[in-house]
Amino acid sequence: MKKPVCLFLIHIVFLVPFCSLFSHARPIPQTGPDYLKFVLNATEFPPEDYYDYIVVGGGTTGCPLAATLSQSYRVLLLERGGVTFGKHNLMSQDGFLSTLNDVDTFDSPAQAFMSEDGVPNARGRVLGGSSAINAGFYSRADPAFFQQSGVEWDLDIVNQAYEWVEEAIVFRPELRNWQSAVRDGLLEAGVEPYTGFSLEHVVGTKIGGSTFDGSGRRHSAADLLNYANEANIQVAVYASVERILLASTSQYSRSRLSAIGVVYRDKKGRYHHAMVREKGEVMLSAGAIGSPQLLLISGIGPRSYLSSLGIPVSYHLPYVGQYLYDNPRNGISIVPPMPLENSLIQVVGITEAGTYLEAASTVIPFVSPARAVFIRTPSTSPLYLTVATLMEKIVGPLSTGSLRLASTDVRVNPIVRFNYFSSPVDVERCVNGTRKIGDVLRSRSMEDFMFREWFGARNFRYVGPALPVDLSDFTQMADFCRRTVSTIWHYHGGCVMGKVVDRDYHLIGVGALRVVDGSTLTVSPGTNPQATLMMLGRYLGLKIIRERKKSH
Repeated sequence: MKKPVCLFLIHIVFLVPFCSLFSHARPIPQTGPDYLKFVLNATEFPPEDYYDYIVVGGGTTGCPLAATLSQSYRVLLLERGGVTFGKHNLMSQDGFLSTLNDVDTFDSPAQAFMSEDGVPNARGRVLGGSSAINAGFYSRADPAFFQQSGVEWDLDIVNQAYEWVEEAIVFRPELRNWQSAVRDGLLEAGVEPYTGFSLEHVVGTKIGGSTFDGSGRRHSAADLLNYANEANIQVAVYASVERILLASTSQYSRSRLSAIGVVYRDKKGRYHHAMVREKGEVMLSAGAIGSPQLLLISGIGPRSYLSSLGIPVSYHLPYVGQYLYDNPRNGISIVPPMPLENSLIQVVGITEAGTYLEAASTVIPFVSPARAVFIRTPSTSPLYLTVATLMEKIVGPLSTGSLRLASTDVRVNPIVRFNYFSSPVDVERCVNGTRKIGDVLRSRSMEDFMFREWFGARNFRYVGPALPVDLSDFTQMADFCRRTVSTIWHYHGGCVMGKVVDRDYHLIGVGALRVVDGSTLTVSPGTNPQATLMMLGRYLGLKIIRERKKSH
């Protein structure tokens, strides 16, 4: 018989390992990174200025893109949030949960949103973007991604770009109790071979890279700005881009309409115009939520939809905000009989059944029943509870959703629906993955995480739903997938390749405007997208520099 934890713990189900009111964050060194020399509050910028490239969104792709372009051109990087420096929870592995939980409407580094599917989610709102709030796992894309993405990749430059990122911010994690046991359990469950530490996407069980260093300090895409040419780059934080400025022009042969700049607003409410020079471009890197949102607010999208909102139509592009995806996450959480370390994702099992298995462990405050009569709760020494999680993410996914505006105020989250498990293939993959979790739980490596019961029985203590007893019952397993669905924050799409952008990331039908971020993807690249999104920023920056030099 499976024993659930007392009912008053159930409310933390699958908020673990996502939201916590407690952090064991260690002090972070107070020496600021070099890039802060060219980062200024948007209030310090002039009402109007000109640049070769304006990058909208200082996130996972925008930071490496801006840093690379600055080697040859004058660049402005606009970020709606602030900087990570000095925010201890944000910069510490142990502060991961607190960062996701400590949210507000307009200023917190993590911006919470709830999809119409009823699944809580989050966006990065800080220099570094979601790479500054995520679990830090780093692994390159699967080979099929490069074959099927619609881009004619130069794989030599791809590898150079990955290596550039990895030398700066990727580390080998040290496995401790839970991660080591999960690694061994995956191998016992048949997720083979063991490939050790690898940044490549390879079938089997491996240790991936981490953007947390050995002391638990976070590194993010913002650190890649240290490689920028400081004479050529300016970074404005707390700069909320309100719209893209468009004009009729004959400069670009591909379109009669071109981007000429952007309007952004600072914290004091003052407006600024950033304009592009001749042959310059606006690079939209605001992410899968922000990029389609800004296009729609700027009048680029489905004509009838924009007109219904009273937004003047600048260019009819019907698929903006469509083909939006989020990889569902499902799994179980247990309370082990011994304390465990805080660990974010370090080990992954890459199966051939369309699913990836990962794990985390965390320490959270134990909240006892109100005014418990027989338990005296010490006021100065709170109790803490260790929770260990096994989870699976499906590849793809094939289920597709959409985004629409909740407001023409760019600070307000759009309305998002992902339609999890609307594709039967996604359901089948989830069933495969959750069954594999069951195999791991039955492995000898997991026995130490069971409690001993009367008469020698051993059982897990679950926090929240356990897997169905009969793992062979497809209907029950599919129901488990639908009931326990949550996000792993790998949402993508909304400006997808071939429908909104071409294979060089130019917006179809509009000159001097590209979208360069996860909104262009139709599939999540490998186990975790951040490696490939950072690579993409570096890759496209190098390609642009080389192409412009050739044309001279």
